[in-house]
Amino acid sequence: MEPKAWNELIALLPGAHLLQTWQWGQVKQAYGWQPLPQVWRDAAGQPESAALVLQRTASPLPLRVLYVPRGPLLDWAAPARRTRVLEELEALARARHAIFIKIDPEVVLGSGVPGEPESRENPPGQALELELRARGWRYSEAQVQFRNTVVIDLRESEEAWLARLKQKARYNLRLGEKRGVQVRAGTQADFAQLYRMYAETSVRDGFLIRSQAYYETLWQTFYAQGLLDPLLAEVEGEVVAGSIVFYFAGKAWYLQGMSRDLHRDKMPNYQLQWAAIRRARARGCTQYDLWGAPETFSEVDPLWGVFRFKEAIGGRVLRTLGAWDFPAQPAFYTFYTRILPRILARMRRRGRAITRQEVLG
Repeated sequence: MEPKAWNELIALLPGAHLLQTWQWGQVKQAYGWQPLPQVWRDAAGQPESAALVLQRTASPLPLRVLYVPRGPLLDWAAPARRTRVLEELEALARARHAIFIKIDPEVVLGSGVPGEPESRENPPGQALELELRARGWRYSEAQVQFRNTVVIDLRESEEAWLARLKQKARYNLRLGEKRGVQVRAGTQADFAQLYRMYAETSVRDGFLIRSQAYYETLWQTFYAQGLLDPLLAEVEGEVVAGSIVFYFAGKAWYLQGMSRDLHRDKMPNYQLQWAAIRRARARGCTQYDLWGAPETFSEVDPLWGVFRFKEAIGGRVLRTLGAWDFPAQPAFYTFYTRILPRILARMRRRGRAITRQEVLG
């Protein structure tokens, strides 16, 4: 199937997501994954479900793992479709001698922070949890993506967005404007500088990032198709912060944000987010996904500070199903899930050391 045809097909399915696009599969293929696109059609031959399945060898074992990032895409409220897709994904894992297949559909379990007045539950999503367990799927201890996120409804007016801002966020937005923060759209020529800021941010805030080659591949691939905007905030002509926003199927995702220590008192990130929201709305998007919220909503969660910022600019929490594994080879799955965290911990320590060395020289 051609890239354009795949993207057009999945854009019409429930839950259409950036991580299910052809471009995402091509980026992952450059880094060791093999895309295995799957389509399920109805009796009339019309596509009703799809999944971009990614396969790779589970180093150091000569066995495969399969992963469906933010998929499969289907109407999860339709029992026959749900059963068909799950059965065939389980069969695919067995046929390809995979240890397991991991799915990560954006099925909503509820909205709002649990325990707060605006919190709402979504019983169909919670029922799916029970069904997966009954079929032998297991909630994954290795959540590749953020399970929860924060979204802004772009169908509302700008006045409604402003009214939803917390008082301090509204103040910081005006502060940046008064102190000369300017936001401009970037080009691919800005990617190297954006990566340097991202590396600086990761060292300052203590999170792991990938290599510069990976991000430039990712950004170039989506930028070339008009599916990405790099935005840069400047003070007196000097770049102080940036953000990378992706677009697909009427939605926008803020996947990467970066900043320098310079001029942080001018709150450039508020101007960046406001500009990104307005650009997404101008492109016809109805939802802006701020990408990531705490697994547990408490101050001890590493994402708490970032979450408070996203909440302050008017975001609404969505709690989703998260990643689930089907152990096609249960014995190997148990072994693999025990040693994988140790391997990842070593990789993270090594990655942080490399990034710190790049930033600090």
